[in-house]
Amino acid sequence: MRQSLQWSSKISVLTFGMAFVFALISTLFQEGSGLLLSLFIVLVFIMIGIIGDTVGLAAATSKEKHFHAMAAKKVKGAKEAAFIAKKAPVFSSLFNDVVGDIAGIVSGAASTAVVFQLAKLIQTSEGSIVFIFVSVLLTSVIAAFTVGGKAICKTIAIYHSTTIILFTGKVIYFTKAMVHIFSFHNLRVSRNRR
Repeated sequence: MRQSLQWSSKISVLTFGMAFVFALISTLFQEGSGLLLSLFIVLVFIMIGIIGDTVGLAAATSKEKHFHAMAAKKVKGAKEAAFIAKKAPVFSSLFNDVVGDIAGIVSGAASTAVVFQLAKLIQTSEGSIVFIFVSVLLTSVIAAFTVGGKAICKTIAIYHSTTIILFTGKVIYFTKAMVHIFSFHNLRVSRNRR
């Protein structure tokens, strides 16, 4: 019970932070932007949600032993992938419940801004039949893209979980390498050698 409460509190703080950042990015990009950019932002958040759910399900269905075999052959990212597979419940919750759900909420909020931009473009007022129709239509299209995309990607995640988690492991591996290259510690070491 105590571990569950600790995990819940950590995931809540992480969710708040990520939701704040996602919403801030969405708001900043949409503020004063055109209709096409706003639609693009909505699509980006839909894709983030789909990718998050795909990685989360792939983590839950992947087998750790495959990645240990790859790590023995020095495949880059295999150690990270093995860690993801080992900690599957945590990664699944992180990607499905945090990334996927936040992206869904933010895309829904961003679509509201698109509705108002469309209403302004076609010169209709809030509460009119046209406004309500545009709002319902856009909400339905976004829901269809989100649910349809997640349904397709869930099948892919189940049957290609090893490939997806290895790719995720490689992203983590190369991100860690880039952070290490540009870390202040390495800059100090290289200056001291001169």
